[in-house]
Amino acid sequence: MDLTTYIRDIPDFPKPGILFKDITPLLGDPPAFACAIEAMAEAVAELTVTKLLGIESRGFIFGGALALRTGLGFVPVRKPGKLPFTTIRETYALEYGQDSLEIHHDAVKRGERVAVVDDLLATGGTALAAIRLAEKLGAEVAGVVCLVELDFLHGREKLEGYRVRSLIHF
Repeated sequence: MDLTTYIRDIPDFPKPGILFKDITPLLGDPPAFACAIEAMAEAVAELTVTKLLGIESRGFIFGGALALRTGLGFVPVRKPGKLPFTTIRETYALEYGQDSLEIHHDAVKRGERVAVVDDLLATGGTALAAIRLAEKLGAEVAGVVCLVELDFLHGREKLEGYRVRSLIHF
């Protein structure tokens, strides 16, 4: 199945000059969504992990479905102030400013192998922040699995040394 046909371009979203890759048609089509989850599950299986870290917010969709499909634990990685228990934080640079992600301080154990899951790999900053959170807790990050990768933004370069698997490349 050609999953690219389920991703539409939205020009000038969220701001002028950005061509947004909208995955909602894929999510709304059960066979396409199932195909994406199956392919991502194969990528996860190659990593031999016990938990998946899903990045807010669309990483929750794929991470949750993958955790259920693979029998692995799911860990939410969220924007600051959204998790109810004690957290650790990682701040990362954006094109104009900075942002942060948090994880519960007991979400993964020292030595545990985990994978980061998200819908899209762009510049790599968000994925790298999630990796750093897991590593601060002593986990070994086996890789990153994404539905879409925007190759022209070179996010993979920021993740050098980590296995990165993306199903769709633009």
